[in-house]
Amino acid sequence: MDTTKPPFFPHASTAESCCTPAALVMQLAANAAPLLIDVRKNEAFAAAADTLPGALRRDPLQIDSWATTLPVAAAVLVYCVHGHEVSQNTVQALRQQGIHATFLQGGIEAWRQQGLPLVVKPAGSATRWVTRERPKIDRIACPWLVRRFLDAQAEFLYVPTAQVRVVAHAQQATPYDVNADVADTVFTHQGDQCSFDAFIRLYHLGADTALARLAAIVRGADTDRLDLAPQAAGLLALSLGMSRSIPDDLTMLDAMMPVYDALYVWCRDAVAGVDEPHNWKPA
Repeated sequence: MDTTKPPFFPHASTAESCCTPAALVMQLAANAAPLLIDVRKNEAFAAAADTLPGALRRDPLQIDSWATTLPVAAAVLVYCVHGHEVSQNTVQALRQQGIHATFLQGGIEAWRQQGLPLVVKPAGSATRWVTRERPKIDRIACPWLVRRFLDAQAEFLYVPTAQVRVVAHAQQATPYDVNADVADTVFTHQGDQCSFDAFIRLYHLGADTALARLAAIVRGADTDRLDLAPQAAGLLALSLGMSRSIPDDLTMLDAMMPVYDALYVWCRDAVAGVDEPHNWKPA
């Protein structure tokens, strides 16, 4: 459990650095919430049964190792049990690294006491996800996004469509990129957007303009709207060719990770106006 000592936060006022549960509810409703990070002490997290919806788990004693993996330009809200030393000192450490961070006033217990929604936590600190077998675009792009921006240790399971719901329950895995007939999930297509868009929306990564540009490419390739981005047709061709060439789904995922890394780098250069045109003429 958190300490009950008075808050220790020497370099910024508590009022400037905290967010009330009511304010967070309003931000969530407006799809404008920060990235949520559970920083309860390891023993408190291990003893708990639930977390805030969409929250990542990070060890508060390992801030230096995970702070650099946070999304570019993302606002962060951390929470511990009661909103005392653990979350406040985490905010201070993150701010010292240039990250806009706040903490949840009263911690998860204040959230619980107000009857606000909680979800069953993953079995471990890493997340586990399950989807249909034989991935091509969305079911590769989403794991890339999770591992690069959210949880480097995330585990992905590819199973026959009819087994997704059963495996999700047995393995405490979150389904993604499936419809409601297969399994219940918020990480899937909505309207004209694909599952990649859902991850960006639900984990509040939209402030990263390079990632938003990549999302248009993925959406165009995945939903057969190649007019959305000139690069969509190339991603579609490459993904289908890789799928035909590599029969094992996890091997396919490993092979495509550097492809998405390269696309993301190109997107960063493009939004910064420093993308390099290719000159075909010999020197």
